[in-house]
Amino acid sequence: MEKKAEKLSLEQALEKLDETIAKLQSDEVSLEDSFELYKKGMDYVRLCNQTIEQVEKKVLMINQEGTLDELED
Repeated sequence: MEKKAEKLSLEQALEKLDETIAKLQSDEVSLEDSFELYKKGMDYVRLCNQTIEQVEKKVLMINQEGTLDELED
């Protein structure tokens, strides 16, 4: 994955993924270009998944005593 893509926020990565999907759906894309777009799209999917997993780990849960505890694996 490009270093630039690694620094994208979740929203930016999702936007790039949407753009990639739109390009893949175009009738003007060659088969070779489709493979490259697919690989880029999968990179964006991985980045989104990693970001979501990081956020999930930071989600706070209120325990019975009313205090906040960070969720753990």
